[in-house]
Amino acid sequence: MLVRQFSISSIIFVFVFFIQESFINQLRLPGSGFSLLLLIALIWAALSTAIVGALSGFISGFLMDLSQSSSGAMGHWTLIMILACYAVAFLGSGNDNVRGNPITNIFLVSIASVLTLVAFVITGVLLGVSFGSISQVLITIVGNGIWALLVTPLALPVVNKLHRVLFGNQAHL
Repeated sequence: MLVRQFSISSIIFVFVFFIQESFINQLRLPGSGFSLLLLIALIWAALSTAIVGALSGFISGFLMDLSQSSSGAMGHWTLIMILACYAVAFLGSGNDNVRGNPITNIFLVSIASVLTLVAFVITGVLLGVSFGSISQVLITIVGNGIWALLVTPLALPVVNKLHRVLFGNQAHL
């Protein structure tokens, strides 16, 4: 990825981070809400190659580590997001049926969002982070999955257009 594309991608993720921290985290949504930065990073990765996916995972994970609402060690979200975005990009890069179908992308991103949170909780438990009760963790994960199914169709066209402007016609939805 060129330096210009990496820089512009970083600016987009920082902008989404500020929206997440200043507006979305202030809403009291049922099921503990959602993470817009997580969804945007996974959508961006689904439209990209594996290398771009890993780099977008690094940027978004680093920003998620800086979040005030983040629980866990510094670098925990970064590691999880690098792996999640790389996996999503790897799944989508070789198959035009995945990359070219919006419905498939919506379900891929929603399932990846839930699996990313599960991986974060499991690795957090291994690191000794306390997350609260199991029921609260399950409500948060299921709520995030439902919100991901609702928000991803709204964010996908915007992210697809930004991605197409930045990277050319690599993604066609």
